Amino acid sequence: MDQDRRSFRELLEKRPLNVQSVFGSEPVALVSGRDIAAAARSVGSIVLASNVRNPLTIKGVLKAARELEAFVMLELAKSEATYCGCTFENVPQLAARYSSELGGGVLFGLHVDHYAIRSREDLLASIPHLRKLVELGWTSVAVDASHNPDWENLCFTRDVAMHIPAYLGLEVEVGEIKGPGELTTVEEALFFIGGLNSWRIFPDFLAISNGSKHGTYDSTAGEVEGIDLERTREIAEAVSPFGVTIAQHGISGTPLDKVSRFSEFGINKGNVGTLWQNIVFGLEMDPVTGNAVVKDGSYVKDPARGITLELWEEIVKWADGQGLSRKSGDYKKANRPFDEAIMALPEGIHGRIVEETAEWAKRFIRAFHAEGSSEALMEIVSERPDHNAAPEQAVIASRKDHYREIAPDRGAAKDKGKDFSD
Repeated sequence: MDQDRRSFRELLEKRPLNVQSVFGSEPVALVSGRDIAAAARSVGSIVLASNVRNPLTIKGVLKAARELEAFVMLELAKSEATYCGCTFENVPQLAARYSSELGGGVLFGLHVDHYAIRSREDLLASIPHLRKLVELGWTSVAVDASHNPDWENLCFTRDVAMHIPAYLGLEVEVGEIKGPGELTTVEEALFFIGGLNSWRIFPDFLAISNGSKHGTYDSTAGEVEGIDLERTREIAEAVSPFGVTIAQHGISGTPLDKVSRFSEFGINKGNVGTLWQNIVFGLEMDPVTGNAVVKDGSYVKDPARGITLELWEEIVKWADGQGLSRKSGDYKKANRPFDEAIMALPEGIHGRIVEETAEWAKRFIRAFHAEGSSEALMEIVSERPDHNAAPEQAVIASRKDHYREIAPDRGAAKDKGKDFSD
Protein backbone atom coordinates (compact mmCIF):
# COMPACT_ATOMS: atom_id res chain seq x y z
CA MET A 1 0.00 0.00 0.00
CA ASP A 2 1.35 3.42 -1.02
CA GLN A 3 1.98 5.26 2.25
CA ASP A 4 1.77 8.64 0.50
CA ARG A 5 -1.85 8.12 -0.53
CA ARG A 6 -4.25 10.47 1.16
CA SER A 7 -6.55 7.57 2.12
CA PHE A 8 -3.68 5.78 3.84
CA ARG A 9 -2.69 8.91 5.77
CA GLU A 10 -6.34 9.30 6.79
CA LEU A 11 -6.39 5.69 8.00
CA LEU A 12 -3.36 6.40 10.22
CA GLU A 13 -5.12 9.45 11.67
CA LYS A 14 -8.20 7.34 12.45
CA ARG A 15 -6.46 4.41 14.12
CA PRO A 16 -7.89 3.38 17.51
CA LEU A 17 -6.85 5.69 20.34
CA ASN A 18 -4.94 2.93 22.11
CA VAL A 19 -2.86 2.40 18.95
CA GLN A 20 -2.20 6.13 18.61
CA SER A 21 -1.12 6.18 22.25
CA VAL A 22 1.41 3.37 21.70
CA PHE A 23 2.79 4.26 18.27
CA GLY A 24 2.23 7.99 18.03
CA SER A 25 3.27 9.29 14.61
CA GLU A 26 4.83 5.97 13.51
CA PRO A 27 3.13 4.85 10.26
CA VAL A 28 1.97 1.52 11.68
CA ALA A 29 -1.33 0.61 10.00
CA LEU A 30 -2.75 -1.22 13.02
CA VAL A 31 -6.54 -0.96 12.86
CA SER A 32 -9.57 -1.92 14.90
CA GLY A 33 -11.03 -5.39 14.54
CA ARG A 34 -14.38 -3.62 14.06
CA ASP A 35 -13.15 -2.07 10.82
CA ILE A 36 -11.69 -5.37 9.63
CA ALA A 37 -14.98 -7.17 10.29
CA ALA A 38 -16.97 -4.48 8.47
CA ALA A 39 -14.64 -4.54 5.48
CA ALA A 40 -14.75 -8.35 5.23
CA ARG A 41 -18.56 -8.29 5.30
CA SER A 42 -18.73 -5.49 2.73
CA VAL A 43 -16.82 -7.45 0.08
CA GLY A 44 -17.79 -10.98 1.07
CA SER A 45 -14.25 -11.98 1.98
CA ILE A 46 -12.66 -13.72 4.93
CA VAL A 47 -9.91 -12.15 6.99
CA LEU A 48 -6.90 -14.41 7.48
CA ALA A 49 -6.37 -14.55 11.25
CA SER A 50 -3.02 -16.16 12.00
CA ASN A 51 -1.97 -17.48 15.39
CA VAL A 52 1.63 -16.33 15.73
CA ARG A 53 3.53 -18.70 18.02
CA ASN A 54 6.87 -17.60 16.57
CA PRO A 55 8.02 -14.12 15.44
CA LEU A 56 8.92 -15.39 11.95
CA THR A 57 5.26 -16.22 11.37
CA ILE A 58 4.44 -12.56 11.92
CA LYS A 59 6.90 -11.49 9.25
CA GLY A 60 5.74 -14.11 6.73
CA VAL A 61 2.04 -13.30 7.11
CA LEU A 62 2.64 -9.55 6.88
CA LYS A 63 4.80 -10.10 3.78
CA ALA A 64 1.93 -11.95 2.08
CA ALA A 65 -0.55 -9.26 3.10
CA ARG A 66 1.64 -6.53 1.67
CA GLU A 67 2.21 -8.34 -1.63
CA LEU A 68 -1.51 -9.05 -2.13
CA GLU A 69 -2.73 -5.74 -0.63
CA ALA A 70 -4.90 -7.59 1.86
CA PHE A 71 -5.69 -6.88 5.49
CA VAL A 72 -4.92 -9.63 8.02
CA MET A 73 -5.15 -10.31 11.72
CA LEU A 74 -2.30 -11.51 13.89
CA GLU A 75 -3.57 -13.32 16.93
CA LEU A 76 -2.43 -15.08 20.07
CA ALA A 77 -4.60 -17.14 22.40
CA LYS A 78 -4.49 -16.56 26.13
CA SER A 79 -3.04 -20.05 26.60
CA GLU A 80 -0.52 -19.63 23.74
CA ALA A 81 0.90 -16.57 25.48
CA THR A 82 2.05 -18.88 28.29
CA TYR A 83 4.10 -21.29 26.16
CA CYS A 84 5.23 -19.38 23.05
CA GLY A 85 8.05 -17.04 22.17
CA CYS A 86 5.41 -14.55 21.06
CA THR A 87 3.63 -12.93 23.99
CA PHE A 88 0.98 -10.28 24.48
CA GLU A 89 3.80 -7.92 25.45
CA ASN A 90 6.09 -8.36 22.43
CA VAL A 91 3.73 -9.01 19.48
CA PRO A 92 2.68 -5.36 18.95
CA GLN A 93 6.30 -4.22 18.74
CA LEU A 94 7.35 -7.20 16.60
CA ALA A 95 4.52 -6.51 14.16
CA ALA A 96 5.43 -2.84 13.94
CA ARG A 97 9.10 -3.70 13.36
CA TYR A 98 8.43 -6.28 10.66
CA SER A 99 5.91 -4.03 8.94
CA SER A 100 8.57 -1.33 8.76
CA GLU A 101 11.23 -3.77 7.49
CA LEU A 102 8.85 -4.82 4.71
CA GLY A 103 8.44 -1.23 3.61
CA GLY A 104 5.30 -0.37 5.58
CA GLY A 105 1.77 -0.02 4.29
CA VAL A 106 0.52 -3.34 5.72
CA LEU A 107 -3.02 -3.14 7.15
CA PHE A 108 -3.51 -5.46 10.09
CA GLY A 109 -5.27 -6.00 13.41
CA LEU A 110 -4.03 -7.58 16.63
CA HIS A 111 -6.51 -10.08 18.05
CA VAL A 112 -6.51 -11.61 21.53
CA ASP A 113 -7.72 -15.11 20.68
CA HIS A 114 -9.59 -17.46 23.04
CA TYR A 115 -9.45 -15.31 26.16
CA ALA A 116 -10.77 -18.14 28.32
CA ILE A 117 -13.09 -17.44 31.26
CA ARG A 118 -13.84 -20.59 33.24
CA SER A 119 -14.72 -19.17 36.65
CA ARG A 120 -15.55 -16.06 38.63
CA GLU A 121 -11.85 -15.85 39.50
CA ASP A 122 -11.00 -15.72 35.79
CA LEU A 123 -13.63 -13.04 35.33
CA LEU A 124 -12.19 -10.80 38.03
CA ALA A 125 -8.62 -11.32 36.82
CA SER A 126 -9.62 -10.43 33.25
CA ILE A 127 -10.54 -6.84 34.07
CA PRO A 128 -7.05 -5.49 34.86
CA HIS A 129 -5.36 -7.85 32.39
CA LEU A 130 -7.45 -6.82 29.40
CA ARG A 131 -6.98 -3.18 30.33
CA LYS A 132 -3.23 -3.81 30.09
CA LEU A 133 -3.57 -5.52 26.69
CA VAL A 134 -5.55 -2.57 25.36
CA GLU A 135 -2.80 -0.26 26.60
CA LEU A 136 -0.24 -2.39 24.71
CA GLY A 137 -2.10 -1.85 21.43
CA TRP A 138 -4.27 -4.95 20.89
CA THR A 139 -7.28 -4.05 18.75
CA SER A 140 -9.66 -7.01 19.07
CA VAL A 141 -10.59 -9.59 21.72
CA ALA A 142 -12.23 -13.03 21.60
CA VAL A 143 -13.99 -13.73 24.88
CA ASP A 144 -14.30 -17.50 25.28
CA ALA A 145 -16.48 -18.73 28.12
CA SER A 146 -17.80 -21.62 26.02
CA HIS A 147 -16.50 -24.18 28.54
CA ASN A 148 -19.42 -23.16 30.79
CA PRO A 149 -23.16 -23.92 30.61
CA ASP A 150 -25.06 -21.58 28.28
CA TRP A 151 -26.34 -19.19 30.96
CA GLU A 152 -22.95 -18.84 32.60
CA ASN A 153 -21.35 -18.40 29.16
CA LEU A 154 -23.73 -15.54 28.45
CA CYS A 155 -23.11 -13.83 31.79
CA PHE A 156 -19.32 -14.24 31.81
CA THR A 157 -19.06 -13.05 28.21
CA ARG A 158 -21.32 -10.06 28.91
CA ASP A 159 -19.32 -8.99 31.95
CA VAL A 160 -15.92 -9.28 30.28
CA ALA A 161 -17.12 -7.53 27.11
CA MET A 162 -18.31 -4.57 29.15
CA HIS A 163 -14.67 -3.90 30.03
CA ILE A 164 -13.43 -3.92 26.43
CA PRO A 165 -13.65 -0.55 24.64
CA ALA A 166 -16.53 -0.57 22.17
CA TYR A 167 -14.24 0.81 19.44
CA LEU A 168 -12.23 -2.45 19.43
CA GLY A 169 -13.22 -5.72 17.76
CA LEU A 170 -15.17 -8.35 19.68
CA GLU A 171 -15.51 -12.09 19.06
CA VAL A 172 -17.52 -14.46 21.26
CA GLU A 173 -17.97 -18.22 21.32
CA VAL A 174 -20.71 -20.73 21.96
CA GLY A 175 -19.94 -24.45 21.87
CA GLU A 176 -16.44 -25.75 22.55
CA ILE A 177 -14.42 -26.51 19.42
CA LYS A 178 -13.62 -30.21 19.78
CA GLY A 179 -13.85 -31.76 16.32
CA PRO A 180 -16.35 -33.68 14.16
CA GLY A 181 -19.69 -34.45 15.78
CA GLU A 182 -19.56 -31.60 18.31
CA LEU A 183 -22.03 -29.11 16.86
CA THR A 184 -23.40 -25.88 18.26
CA THR A 185 -27.17 -25.65 17.76
CA VAL A 186 -29.11 -22.74 16.30
CA GLU A 187 -31.02 -22.51 19.59
CA GLU A 188 -27.79 -22.10 21.58
CA ALA A 189 -26.46 -19.46 19.20
CA LEU A 190 -29.66 -17.41 19.29
CA PHE A 191 -29.94 -17.58 23.08
CA PHE A 192 -26.33 -16.46 23.41
CA ILE A 193 -26.20 -13.69 20.80
CA GLY A 194 -29.71 -12.45 21.60
CA GLY A 195 -28.86 -12.34 25.29
CA LEU A 196 -25.71 -10.32 24.62
CA ASN A 197 -27.65 -7.94 22.38
CA SER A 198 -30.19 -7.36 25.16
CA TRP A 199 -27.30 -6.12 27.33
CA ARG A 200 -25.96 -3.86 24.53
CA ILE A 201 -23.06 -6.14 23.68
CA PHE A 202 -22.52 -6.18 19.90
CA PRO A 203 -20.01 -8.82 18.73
CA ASP A 204 -18.50 -8.78 15.26
CA PHE A 205 -17.85 -12.53 15.11
CA LEU A 206 -19.28 -15.68 16.63
CA ALA A 207 -17.08 -18.77 16.95
CA ILE A 208 -19.01 -22.04 16.98
CA SER A 209 -18.37 -25.73 17.24
CA ASN A 210 -19.05 -26.93 13.71
CA GLY A 211 -16.82 -29.98 13.38
CA SER A 212 -13.34 -28.45 13.23
CA LYS A 213 -10.55 -29.00 15.76
CA HIS A 214 -7.37 -27.22 16.71
CA GLY A 215 -4.14 -28.95 15.76
CA THR A 216 -3.23 -31.88 13.50
CA TYR A 217 -5.73 -34.36 12.08
CA ASP A 218 -4.04 -37.71 12.71
CA SER A 219 -5.10 -39.85 9.76
CA THR A 220 -3.37 -42.87 11.32
CA ALA A 221 -5.93 -42.64 14.14
CA GLY A 222 -8.85 -42.18 11.73
CA GLU A 223 -9.19 -38.43 12.24
CA VAL A 224 -10.58 -36.41 9.34
CA GLU A 225 -11.54 -32.79 8.81
CA GLY A 226 -15.29 -32.53 9.40
CA ILE A 227 -16.49 -28.92 9.18
CA ASP A 228 -20.28 -28.96 8.81
CA LEU A 229 -21.00 -26.05 6.49
CA GLU A 230 -24.76 -26.54 6.46
CA ARG A 231 -25.00 -26.14 10.25
CA THR A 232 -22.69 -23.16 9.92
CA ARG A 233 -25.03 -21.57 7.37
CA GLU A 234 -28.07 -22.19 9.60
CA ILE A 235 -26.40 -20.44 12.53
CA ALA A 236 -25.04 -17.60 10.38
CA GLU A 237 -28.49 -16.87 8.99
CA ALA A 238 -30.06 -17.00 12.46
CA VAL A 239 -27.65 -14.49 14.03
CA SER A 240 -27.31 -12.17 11.01
CA PRO A 241 -30.01 -9.74 12.27
CA PHE A 242 -27.64 -8.98 15.16
CA GLY A 243 -24.84 -7.90 12.80
CA VAL A 244 -22.76 -11.00 13.62
CA THR A 245 -20.93 -13.32 11.23
CA ILE A 246 -19.00 -16.54 11.82
CA ALA A 247 -15.36 -16.94 12.82
CA GLN A 248 -14.10 -20.32 11.61
CA HIS A 249 -11.57 -21.87 13.96
CA GLY A 250 -9.31 -24.84 13.27
CA ILE A 251 -8.70 -24.37 9.54
CA SER A 252 -5.26 -26.03 9.48
CA GLY A 253 -5.65 -29.34 7.69
CA THR A 254 -8.69 -28.25 5.64
CA PRO A 255 -8.51 -28.51 1.81
CA LEU A 256 -8.25 -25.09 0.18
CA ASP A 257 -11.06 -25.85 -2.27
CA LYS A 258 -13.39 -26.23 0.72
CA VAL A 259 -11.90 -23.14 2.36
CA SER A 260 -12.66 -21.16 -0.80
CA ARG A 261 -16.41 -21.81 -0.25
CA PHE A 262 -16.49 -20.67 3.39
CA SER A 263 -17.72 -17.16 2.62
CA GLU A 264 -20.85 -18.64 1.03
CA PHE A 265 -21.82 -19.98 4.46
CA GLY A 266 -21.60 -16.79 6.50
CA ILE A 267 -17.92 -17.07 7.49
CA ASN A 268 -15.91 -13.82 7.46
CA LYS A 269 -12.93 -14.71 9.70
CA GLY A 270 -10.65 -17.71 9.28
CA ASN A 271 -8.21 -18.83 11.99
CA VAL A 272 -5.04 -20.65 10.95
CA GLY A 273 -2.49 -21.62 13.59
CA THR A 274 -0.94 -25.08 13.62
CA LEU A 275 0.07 -24.87 9.95
CA TRP A 276 2.47 -21.98 10.70
CA GLN A 277 4.08 -24.04 13.46
CA ASN A 278 4.49 -26.93 11.02
CA ILE A 279 6.37 -24.56 8.72
CA VAL A 280 8.65 -23.27 11.49
CA PHE A 281 9.49 -26.80 12.61
CA GLY A 282 9.84 -27.94 8.99
CA LEU A 283 7.50 -30.91 9.33
CA GLU A 284 6.36 -32.91 6.32
CA MET A 285 2.93 -31.58 5.38
CA ASP A 286 0.12 -32.61 3.11
CA PRO A 287 0.67 -30.28 0.11
CA VAL A 288 -3.08 -29.64 -0.26
CA THR A 289 -4.11 -29.07 3.36
CA GLY A 290 -0.92 -28.28 5.26
CA ASN A 291 -1.75 -31.01 7.75
CA ALA A 292 1.34 -32.49 9.43
CA VAL A 293 2.18 -36.00 8.22
CA VAL A 294 2.34 -38.75 10.86
CA LYS A 295 4.31 -41.92 10.10
CA ASP A 296 5.04 -44.77 12.50
CA GLY A 297 3.58 -42.77 15.37
CA SER A 298 5.75 -39.70 14.80
CA TYR A 299 5.87 -36.36 13.03
CA VAL A 300 8.33 -36.40 10.13
CA LYS A 301 10.99 -33.70 9.79
CA ASP A 302 11.92 -32.40 6.33
CA PRO A 303 15.59 -31.42 6.66
CA ALA A 304 15.32 -28.95 3.78
CA ARG A 305 12.58 -26.89 5.41
CA GLY A 306 12.07 -24.97 8.63
CA ILE A 307 14.57 -25.14 11.47
CA THR A 308 17.71 -27.23 11.20
CA LEU A 309 17.58 -30.99 11.65
CA GLU A 310 19.92 -30.67 14.62
CA LEU A 311 17.58 -28.28 16.44
CA TRP A 312 14.58 -30.48 15.65
CA GLU A 313 16.36 -33.44 17.19
CA GLU A 314 16.89 -31.36 20.33
CA ILE A 315 13.17 -30.60 20.41
CA VAL A 316 12.33 -34.30 20.05
CA LYS A 317 14.72 -35.14 22.88
CA TRP A 318 13.08 -32.47 25.05
CA ALA A 319 9.59 -33.76 24.20
CA ASP A 320 10.62 -37.33 25.00
CA GLY A 321 11.83 -36.06 28.36
CA GLN A 322 8.42 -34.51 28.93
CA GLY A 323 6.79 -37.87 28.25
CA LEU A 324 5.10 -36.64 25.07
CA SER A 325 4.06 -38.87 22.22
CA ARG A 326 6.06 -38.07 19.08
CA LYS A 327 2.79 -37.05 17.40
CA SER A 328 1.48 -35.07 20.36
CA GLY A 329 -0.25 -31.75 19.92
CA ASP A 330 1.72 -30.64 22.96
CA TYR A 331 4.79 -30.21 20.75
CA LYS A 332 3.37 -26.67 20.62
CA LYS A 333 4.82 -26.22 24.11
CA ALA A 334 8.34 -26.42 22.65
CA ASN A 335 7.86 -22.93 21.22
CA ARG A 336 8.93 -21.01 24.31
CA PRO A 337 11.88 -23.13 25.55
CA PHE A 338 13.34 -23.19 22.02
CA ASP A 339 12.42 -19.66 20.94
CA GLU A 340 15.90 -18.21 21.49
CA ALA A 341 17.53 -21.11 19.65
CA ILE A 342 15.14 -20.71 16.70
CA MET A 343 15.69 -16.97 16.50
CA ALA A 344 19.48 -17.48 16.69
CA LEU A 345 19.53 -19.66 13.57
CA PRO A 346 21.27 -18.29 10.44
CA GLU A 347 19.48 -15.75 8.28
CA GLY A 348 19.12 -18.31 5.50
CA ILE A 349 17.07 -20.57 7.76
CA HIS A 350 14.92 -17.63 8.84
CA GLY A 351 14.47 -16.64 5.22
CA ARG A 352 13.13 -20.00 4.11
CA ILE A 353 10.67 -20.05 7.02
CA VAL A 354 9.41 -16.55 6.20
CA GLU A 355 9.12 -17.32 2.48
CA GLU A 356 7.18 -20.56 3.00
CA THR A 357 4.92 -18.84 5.52
CA ALA A 358 4.25 -16.05 3.02
CA GLU A 359 3.47 -18.52 0.23
CA TRP A 360 0.93 -20.40 2.35
CA ALA A 361 -0.56 -17.13 3.60
CA LYS A 362 -1.04 -16.00 0.01
CA ARG A 363 -2.82 -19.27 -0.76
CA PHE A 364 -5.23 -18.61 2.08
CA ILE A 365 -5.74 -14.95 1.22
CA ARG A 366 -6.67 -15.94 -2.33
CA ALA A 367 -8.92 -18.78 -1.15
CA PHE A 368 -10.54 -16.30 1.24
CA HIS A 369 -11.25 -13.93 -1.71
CA ALA A 370 -9.32 -11.26 0.21
CA GLU A 371 -6.72 -10.20 -2.37
CA GLY A 372 -6.92 -6.42 -2.72
CA SER A 373 -9.14 -6.12 0.37
CA SER A 374 -7.09 -3.25 1.82
CA GLU A 375 -9.03 -0.87 -0.42
CA ALA A 376 -12.34 -1.87 1.18
CA LEU A 377 -10.90 -1.38 4.65
CA MET A 378 -9.71 2.13 3.83
CA GLU A 379 -13.17 2.95 2.47
CA ILE A 380 -14.78 1.76 5.71
CA VAL A 381 -12.44 3.96 7.74
CA SER A 382 -12.93 6.97 5.45
CA GLU A 383 -16.69 6.85 6.03
CA ARG A 384 -16.21 7.50 9.76
CA PRO A 385 -15.87 11.07 11.06
CA ASP A 386 -13.08 10.13 13.48
CA HIS A 387 -11.13 7.30 15.15
CA ASN A 388 -14.08 5.70 16.93
CA ALA A 389 -15.14 2.41 15.29
CA ALA A 390 -17.87 1.54 17.81
CA PRO A 391 -20.72 -0.12 15.87
CA GLU A 392 -24.04 1.53 15.20
CA GLN A 393 -26.28 -1.30 16.35
CA ALA A 394 -29.77 -1.55 17.79
CA VAL A 395 -31.02 -3.59 20.74
CA ILE A 396 -33.55 -5.97 19.19
CA ALA A 397 -33.71 -8.64 21.91
CA SER A 398 -35.26 -8.54 25.35
CA ARG A 399 -33.63 -9.65 28.58
CA LYS A 400 -36.90 -11.24 29.66
CA ASP A 401 -36.39 -13.79 26.89
CA HIS A 402 -32.87 -14.72 28.02
CA TYR A 403 -32.60 -16.10 31.54
CA ARG A 404 -31.17 -19.15 33.27
CA GLU A 405 -34.31 -21.27 33.34
CA ILE A 406 -34.75 -21.23 29.57
CA ALA A 407 -31.11 -21.67 28.59
CA PRO A 408 -30.87 -24.40 25.92
CA ASP A 409 -28.78 -26.69 28.11
CA ARG A 410 -30.74 -25.78 31.29
CA GLY A 411 -27.46 -25.34 33.16
CA ALA A 412 -26.07 -28.79 32.36
CA ALA A 413 -22.42 -29.24 33.32
CA LYS A 414 -19.89 -28.92 30.51
CA ASP A 415 -16.66 -30.84 30.03
CA LYS A 416 -14.13 -29.41 32.51
CA GLY A 417 -11.30 -31.66 31.36
CA LYS A 418 -9.09 -31.11 28.32
CA ASP A 419 -8.40 -27.57 27.16
CA PHE A 420 -9.68 -27.14 23.59
CA SER A 421 -8.99 -23.40 23.39
CA ASP A 422 -6.03 -23.44 21.00
